[in-house]
Amino acid sequence: MTNWKVILNIAKTHLLTKFKQTSTAALGVTFGIGAYITLVCFMTGLNKMLDDLILDQTPHIHVYNEIEPSKQQPVDLYEEFKNSFKVVHSIKPKLSQSKIHNALPIIKYLNEDKNVRGAIPQVKSQIFYIAGSIELGGNLTGIIPLEEARLFNFQNYIIKGSTTDLHKNDNGILLGAGVAKKMSLDVGDRVQISTIDGEIFPLKIVGLFQSGIADIDNIQSFTNLKTVQRILGESDNYITDINVKLHDMSSAFQMSQDIEKQFKLKAIDVETANAQFQTGMTIRNMITYAVSITLLIVAGFGIYNILNMLIYEKMNDIAILKATGFSGKDVQMIFMSQALIIGIVGGVLGLIIGYGLANYINTLPFETEALPTIKTLPVNLNPMFFIIGISFALISTFFAGYLPSKKAKKIDPVRIIRGQ
Repeated sequence: MTNWKVILNIAKTHLLTKFKQTSTAALGVTFGIGAYITLVCFMTGLNKMLDDLILDQTPHIHVYNEIEPSKQQPVDLYEEFKNSFKVVHSIKPKLSQSKIHNALPIIKYLNEDKNVRGAIPQVKSQIFYIAGSIELGGNLTGIIPLEEARLFNFQNYIIKGSTTDLHKNDNGILLGAGVAKKMSLDVGDRVQISTIDGEIFPLKIVGLFQSGIADIDNIQSFTNLKTVQRILGESDNYITDINVKLHDMSSAFQMSQDIEKQFKLKAIDVETANAQFQTGMTIRNMITYAVSITLLIVAGFGIYNILNMLIYEKMNDIAILKATGFSGKDVQMIFMSQALIIGIVGGVLGLIIGYGLANYINTLPFETEALPTIKTLPVNLNPMFFIIGISFALISTFFAGYLPSKKAKKIDPVRIIRGQ
């Protein structure tokens, strides 16, 4: 039966007598794990920030009624031209409204789907902003503010005011930061909205919205859904867009196809709408994890080399241990114990250093107009990264110790003593 107390005492003695080599091996693990934690926390935090910049503002499925030319033209209805090659010039879009027919029942149906986290309506309209002699063209979108905040983190893009302020004020407007700057307006001021029909409505600015994309901030503003419906003179069932958020984004494409077939509407999934961004996101993640794994593997090889040299230097000790009655398995356990002690000490120190550096990075100032609520560099302190780090430290030191200790197990003590 293995006497673990004796084995661990011998392992401790070996490590302390060669403290310089032990420290070097432990530091190899420490800096490998520390660098891994720091890099993966920062890179995934940065990737998440870039992902959120697009995904927070983009629904997983955007449903709307696209105005387009009729696929079947009148000439197609004539039987005598059935087998002829037809060319039709100056095709006009079919007569249809931008509103979604039966929008409210469709929204109710989508919200009952177990894969849907939420489906909410919007009403979009082209308008003019009027303040004194200044008149600017723009877009006004009617939303349900609290639902937009719940599903799309809408509050992260409000630099003044809040979604609650808009929700409570039927005559309120969240004005785009670019529009507000051009017209020298601020929260509490009033701005007049003119529809394309010439109707003018005064609205109170309850907040400022900033997406970070200048082309949007210079034209876009938001108000309550009912407010836009009232401005346009439409009823409560007037909806131009439906934005759908899913529990699993990967199912967006198939579901968008199903919606198009079922309701005869246009449905664009998030991957189709942001194909280039999705490609960039995948490449960034691949680079992050490839570099992280490389750091861990390099640390593992460093441990192996040091332990390998340690065993060659301890040949005499191994011979004496075997001559005094220790079995090959006992000798192997001694060196395995040394490796795991190095892995545990180095791994824990690496986690502490990595956590400290990640927190330090998280305090460094970082301000961007794209995400006005973020003031410091983004860091993702996912507990899984720390679990992976300590697990790899133990696994790498185990194998780094196992291979050299297997050699020590087979050493013939007689040959070593004769050689002396």
